[in-house]
Amino acid sequence: MKIVIGADHRGFKIKEFLKKLLKERGYEIKDIGSFSEDSVDYPDFAIKVGEEITKGEADFGILICMTGIGMEIAANKVKGIRAALCRDEEDAYLARAHNNANVLTLGAKNFENEKEIEKIVLKFLETPFEGGRHERRIKKILQYENNSLRSG
Repeated sequence: MKIVIGADHRGFKIKEFLKKLLKERGYEIKDIGSFSEDSVDYPDFAIKVGEEITKGEADFGILICMTGIGMEIAANKVKGIRAALCRDEEDAYLARAHNNANVLTLGAKNFENEKEIEKIVLKFLETPFEGGRHERRIKKILQYENNSLRSG
């Protein structure tokens, strides 16, 4: 499975931790930055991660900023992206099982230790979409997305 990962300066340390963790678990990782704790703009990374997924270059994306909110908002502007801010394992499970999220966003300020982050990320990546009644709801989102882009 291919994962594209990005972070701003506030999420840099967590991104580096996750790259190592996921590579050790056999995931293929593409790091699109940032590459230091120097101040950068989170939308640049959110949009690039979204585009990598929509082009078929990655299966899932992970984005980290201070709160995770900015990354979530920016990534969701990319057609076909369903980014979800997850603060615990239940959020991660539901984002995948019910919402078929393809981008996980994390807030660096929300976690006390790396073990919490690891559990959330693995739950997100290992949970399949349930389909069923949820499929109908995702199709409604996609239909609106496709129609609103044509009428704009």
